[in-house]
Amino acid sequence: MSICAEEEKTGAESEEKSGAESAGSSCPSMRSDNSKVAPLDFRDEPGPSDTTERKAISEDPVSTSCGPEKSRTEAQLQISTGVGLQEIVKEHKIHLKRQYEHVTEGFGESGSGTLLNTIYTELYIIDEQSEEVHTQHEVRQLETTSQTDTDHDPTIKCHKLFEVLPHLKRPIRVVLMNGIAGIGKTFSVQKFIVDWSEGSENQDINIVILLSFRELNLVKDEPYSLLQLLHVFYPTLQKVTTEKLTLCKLLFIFDGLDESRLSLEFSNRKVVSDITQKSSVSELVTNLIEGNLLPSALIWITTRPAAANQIPPTCVDRVTEVRGFTDAQKEEYFRMRFSEKELSRVISHIKKSKNLNVICRIPVYCWITATILEYILNTDQRSELPKTLTDMYSYFLLVQTKRNKHKYQKGHETSPQELTDADREVLLKLGKLAFENLKKGNIIFYQEDLEECGLDVTEASVNSWVCTEIFKRECVIFQKPVYSFVHLSIQEFLAAVYTFQCYTNRKTEVLKEVLGEEYNETSLDVFLSKVMEKSLQCKNGTLDLFVRFLHGLTLESSQRLLVGLLSQTENNPEVIQKIINNLKEMRRSQISPDRSINIFHCLTEMNDSSLFQEIQESLKSETKLSEIHCSALAYMLQMSEEVLDELDLQKFNTSDEGRHRLIPAVSNCRKALLQRCQLLKTHCEVVASALKSDPSHLVELDMTGNKLHSSGLKFLSDGLSSPDCRLETLRLESCRLSYMRSLFSALNSNPSHLKHLNLSYNNLENSGVKELCGFLENPHCRLETLRLQCCSLSEICCDYLLPALQSNPSHLKLLDLSWNNLQDSGVKQLCVYLKTSDCRLETLRSDTIF
Repeated sequence: MSICAEEEKTGAESEEKSGAESAGSSCPSMRSDNSKVAPLDFRDEPGPSDTTERKAISEDPVSTSCGPEKSRTEAQLQISTGVGLQEIVKEHKIHLKRQYEHVTEGFGESGSGTLLNTIYTELYIIDEQSEEVHTQHEVRQLETTSQTDTDHDPTIKCHKLFEVLPHLKRPIRVVLMNGIAGIGKTFSVQKFIVDWSEGSENQDINIVILLSFRELNLVKDEPYSLLQLLHVFYPTLQKVTTEKLTLCKLLFIFDGLDESRLSLEFSNRKVVSDITQKSSVSELVTNLIEGNLLPSALIWITTRPAAANQIPPTCVDRVTEVRGFTDAQKEEYFRMRFSEKELSRVISHIKKSKNLNVICRIPVYCWITATILEYILNTDQRSELPKTLTDMYSYFLLVQTKRNKHKYQKGHETSPQELTDADREVLLKLGKLAFENLKKGNIIFYQEDLEECGLDVTEASVNSWVCTEIFKRECVIFQKPVYSFVHLSIQEFLAAVYTFQCYTNRKTEVLKEVLGEEYNETSLDVFLSKVMEKSLQCKNGTLDLFVRFLHGLTLESSQRLLVGLLSQTENNPEVIQKIINNLKEMRRSQISPDRSINIFHCLTEMNDSSLFQEIQESLKSETKLSEIHCSALAYMLQMSEEVLDELDLQKFNTSDEGRHRLIPAVSNCRKALLQRCQLLKTHCEVVASALKSDPSHLVELDMTGNKLHSSGLKFLSDGLSSPDCRLETLRLESCRLSYMRSLFSALNSNPSHLKHLNLSYNNLENSGVKELCGFLENPHCRLETLRLQCCSLSEICCDYLLPALQSNPSHLKLLDLSWNNLQDSGVKQLCVYLKTSDCRLETLRSDTIF
């Protein structure tokens, strides 16, 4: 079964399980020179709280941010439950503080680490979530959000997640925090817990309980009561009785929803309201979130975007999104890793590479980049710095291998290019593990998964720079360790290395799994062309980065870096050129144009820069642009720091498919003219995504002459209903539309921006006008121009229009009802409106057809 076939079989469920930020990939935010050694490894360091080492935690309400609220809470606890519960809470705080106050940097011995609070930098967290439709790999999602105006976004600090805002009508009980892998969600959780345990923040909360889905997966088949589950996870709380627990203000943190293997059913689930009632772990979680179980408890859920839809919006009071590092925070990070002389070269190099500059918004990418550049600058100042992602990750593999040898094989120094047979064997086994789990959509795996790939657990722990043991609980039930790659991108790179090695060694069974079909020995260019086709068919760009790496590994420069790991292929320039030509000529009319941009990225990984020159020459000479030119041009326009004033697809000398590939650029333009471009519903989805993006720049959209039908209109309406949509002019003339309820509902839900609407030459009919009037009557409607020419209307429509116009008369200046059968009676009704004192109408066209 192919990777894509497996994905299609499991659907959204597999995507939701497919990946997660590992604890090791959490944000390496730095404020200390101690961070200059290596990456942050945010592994838990569990252990029972040692009562002989307890610190006294201040009970002075003045010393906390919550002040009187904390004092009141503690007083209530003391009166209601006596001193016993306070002692338990103190012990619990000490346990959590010891567990999370240190972060292990680099590859230090177990137990070493740096105090979290000495290196923590606030992440860029916005107090909302973009409603943009994510149909891309997470790196691509990061590219589309990199243009966000950070000065105007409502930001929030993690310790204020449950702070009630004045405009909210109800308290915040459930918070959903979104963010792509490695962006810092788990790190934010850790910071919150440390601050609480030290008594500096959120002291109105009596007990904080972190339950990661990685751990919950291990008990998903066992029935528990909530009280039993807490005792199993936290022995420090074993003395807490049912009565005491119900009197406490609790915070449950469910970290890593995207890693969940639980079946969270919110519609057909058993109601559980008693903390002593045994049930499945899935039912306990859903009942906690819904408020059936401990209704006063606060809930904080972290997740990657792909899994966020598992939680019904009705259950969530606040949605936040972690956006990682701002440009200033990126520079701050690199400033702590490099000298001033080196820093200017590093920053300049990162800014020259658009791809590298964008992905360094993810903290773990900053660490990977710094690790590589630090090594190169320390060993050979004259070396050219790596430009492509493939080169970056090849260097990363070699540098970390060298460090691993230095730690575990002291006394035997080798060049990083001198991989031993043992190195090669372990790395390829890890590559197989990466490939098998990428195919299944998993980013976490267990000991049996390692053993299936021939990996000894000792090998995995020794090579901790790639494969990290995430947690190790003392309870017997958690003696089974869970493994994960430091970041999903490292798993994707190793999977590509393994696949490329299988191709060179003609391992047909593995290649059959990649392609999902019988594999017959083919040339490298044909093989890569088939893999590219498969990747474009995969949902949500699951294989985008994998296929980028695979193309990058074809180059002699990459193979030279990985000599000893990769078998050398015959680097025939003609074959390389065939691969490049195949990418340039690839046509996929049924694929979303957003997906086609990855073809351009694959060319970048092959160091092919000819596209830029070809595009410039074509635009100057007005010669025809190819489809791949349009994909590259769309990407450049999308990533431009300047917002394009107008995108007129008819001005480009290209094919219909070429125009379709330009459509993603609408996300970074003010005026999009997409008339008569034979748009399909996939293109409407891209336009809707631009309308929902944060911020949305589009103020004028013209889709005249496209057969949108109801399916395309549904996507478009979804975008128009978004609170981020700021569209002022919408033209849908001659779009073969009849049933437009979704459009009018969207306009009615977001009515205050649209000023000009043209629905002429559609089969609107009187019933459609009746639905449109709901929008016109909205007191927030600011429509100034309404054109309904030739819409199959009769005099009956005036019965609906007249009261709507009279109820909200102060804005409409032009009403065009030409080429409709209004008859004299209909015209007379409109004349009644013209005579009213509130009427601001300047132009009324009502040619009557008999």
